[in-house]
Amino acid sequence: MNNYFCERNHEIEVFERCYYNQLPLMLKGPTGCGKSQLVQVMAERLKLHLIKVACNEDTSSADLLGRFLIKGAETIWQDGPVTRAVRSGALLYLDEVAEAREDVVVALHPLTDHRRELYLDRLNETIQAPASFMCVASFNPGYQQGFKELKPSTRQRFVSLVMDYLNDEDESNLILRLTEVSSNEARMLAKLAQKIRLLAEYNLKETVSTRLLVNTAKLIHDGMEPRRAGYVGIAEVLSDDPEIIRALKDLIDLSF
Repeated sequence: MNNYFCERNHEIEVFERCYYNQLPLMLKGPTGCGKSQLVQVMAERLKLHLIKVACNEDTSSADLLGRFLIKGAETIWQDGPVTRAVRSGALLYLDEVAEAREDVVVALHPLTDHRRELYLDRLNETIQAPASFMCVASFNPGYQQGFKELKPSTRQRFVSLVMDYLNDEDESNLILRLTEVSSNEARMLAKLAQKIRLLAEYNLKETVSTRLLVNTAKLIHDGMEPRRAGYVGIAEVLSDDPEIIRALKDLIDLSF
């Protein structure tokens, strides 16, 4: 059930062609629109080991590439997740790559161009990526009104695939596939999401994602009253402002 992805813009074809042509791929889209789900599905489809890295501003190059550790009386080298992915020919997924520090992103540049190699300065070692290795990164262009941006020197190393939320019919079918709620409940959740996404006056930092809908549907399928599931799975997740939460709960009440 969980390895299902609903195509909307030839995502599977683009992903496969990038893989077979050894091209890095950038997934651009809002939070919870299916970027990570696509990567998971494609790792299974291509029979690749998946290594995920959640990027943030505190992530250092040592966190990704590796570091020396003291073990007993010895100093040993421990590969980081990026190095492990390159050595093993895995699918490397850099989630929210724009959050990483610039020096970390620059260290990965040789891995995302024609060289396809990783240099470990602490070991004075260069690792050549095998044919099976693929680098995929995700990026949310709307995060914090664009304060986090990728430099052109980074962006132009990737093929770019734009993703967005599904229309209500496809989103309803996706919820059905992933949670087994009733078709009527799935349809109501999808229509609720469309309404919330159109209401700019709520001034939400992030709108309702497909991920939130799936979580809410799982609560409903488990027996929780739909309105209560909507309150805790959607309204109270999207905001801490009492007035906005009240408005969202009113919308949920009208939908169910």
